[in-house]
Amino acid sequence: MPAQDFDSYRPPREERRRTGGGRKRRRDRPGGGATDGSREERMVPNIEFESYYGKPVVKAPPWEWPIAVYLFLGGVAGGSSLLAVGAEITGRQELRRNTRIASIGAAAAGSLALIADLGRPTRALNMFRVFKASSPMSWGSWLLMAFASSAAVASLPELDKLTGEKAPLPAPVREILPRTATPFGALAGILGAPLAVYTAVLFGDTSVPAWNEARRHLPFLFVSSGSAAAGGLAMITTSTSEAGPARALAVTGALGEVVVTQAMHRQMDEISHEPYRTGTPGKLLKAAEWLTIGGGIGAALGGKNRGVAVLSGATMVTASALTRFGVLEAGLNSTKDPKYVIEPQKRRLAERRSRGQLGDSITTVG
Repeated sequence: MPAQDFDSYRPPREERRRTGGGRKRRRDRPGGGATDGSREERMVPNIEFESYYGKPVVKAPPWEWPIAVYLFLGGVAGGSSLLAVGAEITGRQELRRNTRIASIGAAAAGSLALIADLGRPTRALNMFRVFKASSPMSWGSWLLMAFASSAAVASLPELDKLTGEKAPLPAPVREILPRTATPFGALAGILGAPLAVYTAVLFGDTSVPAWNEARRHLPFLFVSSGSAAAGGLAMITTSTSEAGPARALAVTGALGEVVVTQAMHRQMDEISHEPYRTGTPGKLLKAAEWLTIGGGIGAALGGKNRGVAVLSGATMVTASALTRFGVLEAGLNSTKDPKYVIEPQKRRLAERRSRGQLGDSITTVG
């Protein structure tokens, strides 16, 4: 290939500029040192992190706002299934009905959000072609299908009663449905917690700096946030006389979310935590934190009042959604600046060197 053809594939390079006609001038340099040697000069200027041809060091995942909706609804579905099991055990029929319907409704809507992000329904079906034990994505896909199937069977008799048994179901099927609701509802309750937490494991398993550095906190944050949202939704849909377990779950989830958020502030280093407290993600997460605190206090102190219960529940549901959007945006933003990749790598390398562990990294021992 001729040289001119090869050069056409390269980005253009600026010509080197010469100033002063080649003559030396006695002046202070940008580094702060003088040319007469009276002061020490800075031979290398301050380094700014850059990447090849302006490209990010880490490629951002192609996830958009539907994924945040999917994360939020997964937490609601998982928490609602746990509440449904508790309502079944304690004989709260209204709470059981509302949480079972909320569980399958959130799972179905979340599946639609996932399909919307994938672009075509066939891509969602392709996720079930194989099962890969080492892939959190594969685990999550099969977990979602098992959970949705169990929640659907458990909610069918509730929906049939809610519509006055007007659904065109054969008499034998209508008789069998109440018997299958309890075991399938219990199975959905068992799968509810993994459904709420697996997305956090998936985020932490990526190379996205903000998510990977927070991998120890995200599972607890997602479970707490999902519990608060599920409890808050049940407080909205259920009368206060039967919503006692929902209030307890909402307050516990709100408290856990606040504690985990503060732990992230303290335990993550300043650079790694910066995407969570600056820009749009910082505003979303700060608003979510205040709404969680307000909703939790309202549920704990005034949850037996119908108006306060509805307001507190709506506040916690909104806070949970903002948390998912904030975490998603923080991760995507962290891929745009190379410092979020380079600085943690340098810190980890310094820690290994201080412990004398040099065999697991590319270093030069002098």
